[in-house]
Amino acid sequence: MRLQREQYSKTIRSLFDQIDQESEAITKAAQLMSEAIIKDELIHVIGSGGHSNIGAFEIFRRAGGLVQVNAVLDPGTLVNFGATRSGLIERTPGYAKPVLDAFEVFSGVLIIVNPYGINAVTIDSALEGKRRGIPTIGVTSRSFGDNVPKDHPARHPSGKNLYELVDVFVDCHMPYGDAVIEFEGLEQKVAPVSSLLFSYTLNLMVIETVAIMLEKGEVPKIWTSGNMPGGDQKNKKFKEMYKGRIRLM
Repeated sequence: MRLQREQYSKTIRSLFDQIDQESEAITKAAQLMSEAIIKDELIHVIGSGGHSNIGAFEIFRRAGGLVQVNAVLDPGTLVNFGATRSGLIERTPGYAKPVLDAFEVFSGVLIIVNPYGINAVTIDSALEGKRRGIPTIGVTSRSFGDNVPKDHPARHPSGKNLYELVDVFVDCHMPYGDAVIEFEGLEQKVAPVSSLLFSYTLNLMVIETVAIMLEKGEVPKIWTSGNMPGGDQKNKKFKEMYKGRIRLM
């Protein structure tokens, strides 16, 4: 194995270990998530720009995932509609409000996934959640946000970081710059880690949510893979139950 590949593997494992130390925050997030489900409300999740949208994809309509997840996937911030376009829109103040309106984010709990935690859509999502009285969970990297200058053009005009605004902050420990592997003669590091880190964090939150619900005598609704025998039949009742409530069902 090349040295750099081995280094990447070790780095990922080390960062996962750091996330494992966020047990208290993960439990607090899961408590909000379980409370919303028990009240027959939804868990809204927005990956507020670019590849952060992978966070919404990761726990939406996923085999082994919670049924009551409303993925806020706006075409404006998705890279498949234009990477440059996505980058410009995620820096646009005021864009988050109509998106949250369109996805009917008015109750439940709002998870904001963005390891950078500084752009306009990210910060406005947190602020809008507070205005609506919706509990907010931020999955982001404190160390990254703290290292970006307050006047950087990628920042929300307030200069705030996501972790400062949400009700529960879960640190995904993305290192500054995201990419972690160096090559001699190459200035820019390669091999980003953010998608792996926030996906791992989100799944820990889902696991804890299920555990809390079962402890309370509540049986969570969980998707089954449609590629398994009987999967479509098991999922049909959930699709009928939440059709019209979950925007992208």
